[in-house]
Amino acid sequence: MSFWTYILRCADGKYYTGHTDNLERRVAQHQIGEVPGWTSMRRPVELMWSQDFPSREEALAAEQQVGNWSRAKKEALIAGDWDALQRLAKKSFDTGLRSAQPQLRTNGEEDERGSFAVAVQEGSSASEEPSRSTCTGAPPPVIVLVRPQLGENIGKAARAMLNFGLTEMRLVSPRDGWPNPAAGPAASGADVVLADAQVFDSVAEAVHDCPHVFATTVRKRGVTKPVVTPEAAAIEVHRGPGRSAILFGPERSGLETDDVALARAILTVPINPEFGSLNLAQAVILVAYEWSKHVGLVSPTETELPLPAPQEELEGMIGQLETMLEDANYFFPPARVPATRRTLRTLLTKPGWSSMEVRTMRGVLSALAGAKQRRGQPE
Repeated sequence: MSFWTYILRCADGKYYTGHTDNLERRVAQHQIGEVPGWTSMRRPVELMWSQDFPSREEALAAEQQVGNWSRAKKEALIAGDWDALQRLAKKSFDTGLRSAQPQLRTNGEEDERGSFAVAVQEGSSASEEPSRSTCTGAPPPVIVLVRPQLGENIGKAARAMLNFGLTEMRLVSPRDGWPNPAAGPAASGADVVLADAQVFDSVAEAVHDCPHVFATTVRKRGVTKPVVTPEAAAIEVHRGPGRSAILFGPERSGLETDDVALARAILTVPINPEFGSLNLAQAVILVAYEWSKHVGLVSPTETELPLPAPQEELEGMIGQLETMLEDANYFFPPARVPATRRTLRTLLTKPGWSSMEVRTMRGVLSALAGAKQRRGQPE
């Protein structure tokens, strides 16, 4: 199965970047306005570039990479202009794992030169057109793990990020160095996040290109800053403009006061005051989930419920049950009969029975009545 990253040109000339597992259907959905947000207000749209990838993770990573490019870089990619793309691209911080980055091809660039890796611009700002993941125009937030201790926790954090569409991880002085062989197995397939992870010596360097920085901590640690919930922080991230970074401290002690001092706001999860300790991956997934609520990730398929049975069918079932209860002398004492009947009716009308469920229940009642009659017959 293939997954596609694509670029559309909208009616106003702006570009939109997205990914899908069915390119033809997705473009058609954009064309008729079934995809809410950016393209629905700028139709008609035209497919300008697309590329297939073997996994959704690679397609998503390519979407977010290309979606943050400038207009000039996107047009160079669309035109298949290798030289212009090389001039516009800037070498990004290299962690030694760049080889796993998705390989992007320009249109027509599958000849003797083959596919090629296009470097992400270090410190690049959001382009004027959004990717599918950021319909507001602001790029996805950067997840910064400050002095993480265990490779397993870095891997679990990467998995939590990719679950909700985030791919850019930055590490500040990981205790056991980087790359860390323990991170890969714990990531459970979120290798694209680890492959693109960047390493920095200080928090200041890690957030150098981010005008909006949030520090996750349950305490203010003596630093007076605005305090926001993950939901409020997600809204601010989407509003932009510019990049946002979210800082997570080491597992044992959390962020230090000097780390928090670099942030613009403190991000705190409402939590049990008697047990306020979250592990690293839990904290990351809480923040990533709140961010994802404002983008177009795939939701679980909704099951269409059957239509409720007509009142006539429901009345027949209730009447059958009441007759059986009368035969069993259930309605007693007489003064309580009206209230008991109302209670029974209220109980039976709550579930919203379908016709099939009513028929099944009546079959059960008939079977019970028949069994009672058989037990009452003489041998």
